[in-house]
This record gives sequence, C-alpha cells and structure tokens, in this order.
Amino acid sequence: MANVFEERNIPRAILKIGIPAMLGQLTTLIYNLADTYFVALTKVPAQIAAVTLCVPALIIIMSIACVFGMGASSVIARQIGEGKKEESARCFNFSTYAMIFSGILVLIAGLLFIRPIASVLGADGENMGYTCDYLRWILMGAPAVMLANGLVHSFRSVGLIKEATIGLALGNAVNIVLDWVLIVLMNMGTKGAAMATSIGFVCATLYYIACLWIQEKRKNELVSISPKRFRADWDMAKKVIQIGIPGALITVFMSIANIVLNNYIGIYGSDAVASYGIAYKIDMFPIMLSVGLSQGTAPLLGYYFGKGDAKNLTKAMGTAAIYGIMLGAVFLGIIFTGSHILAGIFLSDEALIVQTGWFLRLLCFHSPLLGIINMVTSYFQALGKAVNSLVITLLRNVVLFIPGVIVMNTLFKLNGVILTQLVVEIFLTVICIIMYRISSPRKLMDVLPMKQHKK
Repeated sequence: MANVFEERNIPRAILKIGIPAMLGQLTTLIYNLADTYFVALTKVPAQIAAVTLCVPALIIIMSIACVFGMGASSVIARQIGEGKKEESARCFNFSTYAMIFSGILVLIAGLLFIRPIASVLGADGENMGYTCDYLRWILMGAPAVMLANGLVHSFRSVGLIKEATIGLALGNAVNIVLDWVLIVLMNMGTKGAAMATSIGFVCATLYYIACLWIQEKRKNELVSISPKRFRADWDMAKKVIQIGIPGALITVFMSIANIVLNNYIGIYGSDAVASYGIAYKIDMFPIMLSVGLSQGTAPLLGYYFGKGDAKNLTKAMGTAAIYGIMLGAVFLGIIFTGSHILAGIFLSDEALIVQTGWFLRLLCFHSPLLGIINMVTSYFQALGKAVNSLVITLLRNVVLFIPGVIVMNTLFKLNGVILTQLVVEIFLTVICIIMYRISSPRKLMDVLPMKQHKK
C-alpha cells in the first residue's frame, strides 16, 4: 500500500494504481464481447437482442455490490490517510458481509419475479424465452456477482491492487472458455452465456476469499473477514452507504437509461437492437477503461484528502483527467476509422454490419469527454461528497438523458436516439468543470482537520 499511496511521483502513482484497474475493466470488456461474439454465432437476432436486453439487469446487480464496495473503498482510503487502521479493518469486514446478505436477497427476489423483470427490460414475444433463460442463470449467481464486483473496490482501498486485477482476470478468463464450451460445443445459446458468466464470478469470488484468508494469516491489520468481528455499526454503515449509493446509482441510472434507450431502439426492430447492442459493447472500451482509470485513482484521492494534502490531491486529479482525455482521443480515432471492420468481427450480414458501423461512428465522439466526467465523479466520491456525485449521475442518466432521448427520437428518429448520449455529455462536461472549480481541493481545506493541512 505504502508503495502506491506514498509514491512521491504523482503521475507514476496514478499509473501504478490506475493501469491495473483499467486492465481489470479490459478483461471484463473482453468477456462481454465474447458473450456477444459466441451468441452471434447462432445467427439468431432474437438471441443477440436478449443478451443486450439483459445487460442492464447484470449492471444493476453489480451496482448493489458497489453500494458497499465503492462506499467502503472511499471510507477506508480516507481512514488510512488519517491513520485509523482499526476502523478501516472494521469497515472492510462490514462491507463484505453486507454484500453476501444482499446477494442472497437479490437471488430470491429475482427468481420470484423473473418474467416481469424481463418485460421491464424490453423483452417481447420474439425474445422473451431467451431473455428469461439468461436472467435465470445470472440471478443464480447473484451472491458471487456481488462479492466479486464489490471486493475489487475494497481490495484497491487497502493496497491489494494486483490481487484485485488478478481476480477480475481469472473470472473473465473462465467465462470466455465456458462461453466457447457451452455456446459453441453444447449449443446452449443465451442460457450457456449466462451460466458461463455466473461460474466465472464464482471462480473470482473464491480467489478473493483465498486472498483474504492469506492476508489475515499474514496479520494484515487493514483486512478482516472473521464473522466474529462483524457488527452492525450504524454510524459506519451510514458513512459507507451515503457514499456507496451515489456510486451505485451511476450504474443503476445508466441501466435505466439503457432500458429507455433499448425500448426506443426496439421501435425500429430486433435488427436495430442487435446492431446497437454490438456497437454499444465496442463503445464500452473507452467507457470502461475511463471508469477503470477513475475508480483506480479514487483511493489515491481519498488518501490525500484524509491526509490533508491539497497539493498532491490537486496534482493527482489534474494528471488523471489528462490521461483520461488522451485515452478517449485515441479510441475516438480507432473506432471512427475502423467502425466497419470492428462491426464485421461480430456480424456476417452486410446490412447489419453497415448499420452497426454507422452507430459506432455516432457513439464514439463522446470518448474524450469521459476523462473529465468520470474523474470529477470519482473525485467527489473519494472525498465523501455524496450529493455532488449524485447530482452528476442524475443529470447524466435521468434529468438530461431521458428527455433527450424523447426529443432526439422525435426530431431525428433512430439516429437521434443513438446521438443522445453525446449531446448530454457535452453539456455535462461543462457542468463538471464548473462543479470541480467550485469544490477544488484548496477550497475544501476548511473541512479538513487543521493539523492535517498541507499547503
């Protein structure tokens, strides 16, 4: 932990903590694309559409884990910066068991209401059966999905960066192998894709549990998973949940936005949904790598804030934002120039390839903006300023996006629907810059303990 959090070279510290997080997101993206690729081999648009429709449900399950994982990560990083190691260990313990209990509740509730959930996601008579098959197996793995996704954030906050990345990579590698076995060899379609996903998360969870057991044996004072140390500390739980909810709502509202989007795209048929699904998954490369960079940097920001180090907090924030903008610009160039080739990897029908390539060109222009939006969001989460991050989330996925989809669909039909995210994020980038300037590190010094201030 000290090697990263106490690294004097800020750009190097960001790379040390950000690159592993980005690699973890990259393996997740690869498994998502593998799901789509292997299901696309069935050449049944309804099956491709079903996988697309279920993405928001999987993201919502993951986001519930983030209430405790991201919330605890923010609290733990600031506590370490303040030198409160015992409190950080108790926070780690609480968040782990909270994820386990939540996963069991989601499993039970989801299976009881599986068809209504599929309908809300946009499933119809053509793809309802495939959608329910996928959902059923994802819900069966809900406890593992939650633990695997929540512990990633907790691990990073206590300096277990390598272990966090290996767990993600392991789970996704298992998923990809099982995709080939269950979808291609055993012809199980969407059901096989969901089974592979759940089993992959189970493997990742088992790895994380083994890592925690080893850390406890090594007397790591920041880590605790013993049931004997679990207790309902409501003050700590409040701190975790207050930060975790805005972080989780980012993905929840993103899923709601995607559900609205899928329903509007569905007006134009299953082919349009299938094309958008593939274009969106390719566009997820710049999105999720930007998220990985911002989430990976967040514990570093929280540590500097807890320590009262305004200078390094400012430098880390600016450097990470520049890295994010540069990353987005690279992907803008790659996707815009290679859209037709990228679409052809997943599709054989020329009409669908052309349509998917066009969607990709419309989507990719927002890539450089992500470096600003995601970093400002993570900045507020890391500092414990829940309201600020919640405002950005609401603007991005509800207040601006949903009316935007309606207006853009009315004015420009399908192309307008696809372009909505770009229009929203142009406005949001300006808002984020203004919010950051108002709450810059120097201006927040009055809320830090006076003895910790560093000019």
